[in-house]
Order: sequence, then C-alpha cells, then structure tokens
Amino acid sequence: MKHLRNALLVSASLVAGAAYSGDAELIVFDWAGYEDPEFYVDFTEKHGDAPTFAFFSDEEEAFQKLRAGFKADAAHPCSQSVPKWMEAGLLAPIDTSRITEWDNLEPGFRDIKAYWKDGKPYFVPVDWGNTAMTYNTELLKPEDVQSLKAFADPKHAGRVSIGDSVDDAYALAFLATGVNDWTNVTDAQIDAASDFLRQVHQNLRAYWSSGSELAQMMQSGEVYLAWAWNETFATMSAEGHPIAMKRDTDEGSSSWVCGYSKLADAPGSEDKFYDFVNAWLAPRTADYIVSAWGYGHSNAKAMDKMNVEDLAAVGLETSDNLRAGTLWQAPTSPEVRERLIADFEKIKAGF
Repeated sequence: MKHLRNALLVSASLVAGAAYSGDAELIVFDWAGYEDPEFYVDFTEKHGDAPTFAFFSDEEEAFQKLRAGFKADAAHPCSQSVPKWMEAGLLAPIDTSRITEWDNLEPGFRDIKAYWKDGKPYFVPVDWGNTAMTYNTELLKPEDVQSLKAFADPKHAGRVSIGDSVDDAYALAFLATGVNDWTNVTDAQIDAASDFLRQVHQNLRAYWSSGSELAQMMQSGEVYLAWAWNETFATMSAEGHPIAMKRDTDEGSSSWVCGYSKLADAPGSEDKFYDFVNAWLAPRTADYIVSAWGYGHSNAKAMDKMNVEDLAAVGLETSDNLRAGTLWQAPTSPEVRERLIADFEKIKAGF
C-alpha cells in the first residue's frame, strides 16, 4: 500500500513470515499494509507502541498456517471465510460489552447470522469496499469497458490484471456469466465461471497481490484493465493518473466486508485485543480509511457524517441500480468454497 513505503519489515521468529515488530503482547495476523499506524492511533497513544504484525497474502494461506499451529491474538478475515474459520475452531467469541462502538456498527455487517454461534459473534466488521472494473482512461474508451467480458477479450491480451484472490476472481467470473448471488450456485454455474476464468488467465499480464503492485503496473501503462479494489482508483486518481472505476458495467461489480476476530488460545493480552479493535472502530479511523485508502468503514454513525461527494470521489457512492448489480461476497457453503479454491489453483497453473 502506498502509505506504507517507509514501514519497517523485519523477520521475527515468533511470527509466520514477514513481521512488523512492536508490542509482543498483541500479535495481529493481517494483510500486508494494514500495519498503517493511522488505523489504530488510540491503541498506540495508550500503550506507547504498535502491535506486532505478521502477514498473509490470502485467507487460505492464513487458514492453513493457523491450523498448523501458528499463534496470534487477532486476525483479519473477510466475510466469506469467517464461517470456515469458526467451524475449524480457530476463533473465540467476542465480548460485545467491550466493543465501545458496537451499537454504531452497520447492522447489515454486524448481524450476519453466519458470524454468530450460541448467541455470540465471532467477527467484528471494520472495513468494506468494492472490487470493480478499473481502467486507464487514455488507453481505453468507455465502450471498451461496458462489459466484464472485456477481461476475456483476446484484443486485451497481456494488458489485464486481476487479484490473486479466489473470492475476487470468482466474483468477476460469476458476474460475467450471469450470476450475482453465489450463495446457491449450481455445479454448472461453477463450471461456467471457471471456464471464463480460464479465458481471462490467457489475457493476464499478472495476478496482482497488493494495491501497490497493481498501481505500479497501471502507472507504467503495462496494464490498462484491472479488476481492482477502491484503493487503486482512490490513490491513483488523487495522484493525477488517468484512471476510472466503473461499477455500472452491464453485469455489475462486487462488494465485500472484512474485520477482526479474536483467535482461539491467543497467547497475548485480551485487554490489548479489545483496545486495538476499539481504536480501529474510532471515528477518526473511519475518516482516515475513506480519505486515504478509499475504503468504507463499518462505523455507520461515522460514515453518515461524511460528505456524499467525498464518498463518490473514492468510488463509495451507492444507488438502487448499483446495489441491484452488486455481487455481495457472502459466505458460501464449505463445499462450494473448497471447489472454488481447487479450481482457481488449477486455473493459475494453466489447467
């Protein structure tokens, strides 16, 4: 992420992979980039240091490392992965009495039944956004990007990029093949989506794994068409690059929500876990993630106070038409998710 170019990444024996070394009493297993200190200012002011961060590149990698015994206190899964992590016994319930902004969270995220068990939630939503058609406005015309099928058009071979994420990839594929609700997909619909991704694979310059990586490819003109998060549009447009995010294609776009969960058998401080989550939910964090990253925040009360034009400027506007054309990355059945993961790995390997 562009805000973290000066972040210090060090190796540490107590964490999996690369880490940002801080307070050893709170280890956060997270996406690279979310160690940005502006996300948890209240925590640092109270405790004098940032947490220690360990990073994963995708949720399946994180899931496998946790199952293999890696220990941390908090993790940052997204909506579709939470039930799988719960069923595997990786998560502990959240004490909502210790979440200061709990009543102000967006109910559509907070109250999803799949994240609750025995009357207790196992997930605190914090950030949300869109994955949508994003393109170079100097190299492509509006008519070139009216349909998501452009990703599979041979004329764009070598100039396309999508994320190395099973969820985003299949959000694109299902939308492009006429499905905007993946919670009850059939085998035939999965086959059609996988076939579409095989066509996209032939066009790819690369699968991107971070917003900064994609931005570099798009700034150089190497890639002019991407399936990307709000961050790419928000940061590149703010820097004056010719870029647009098109959520109103013929087939639509996708949306997701991510958040923090307390890991079972967490070795560190429970008090610091709640301090960290509360810092994330603070209104000033909401202001920052919208203005600097172009993502939405789960604190609905804070979001309601934001200027509509400011939200539109980073691609967070909404309308009945946009909502109708959105594939929500809701939890799927374990069987469907495992099938998508297996198919995606084969596609990336060229099969």
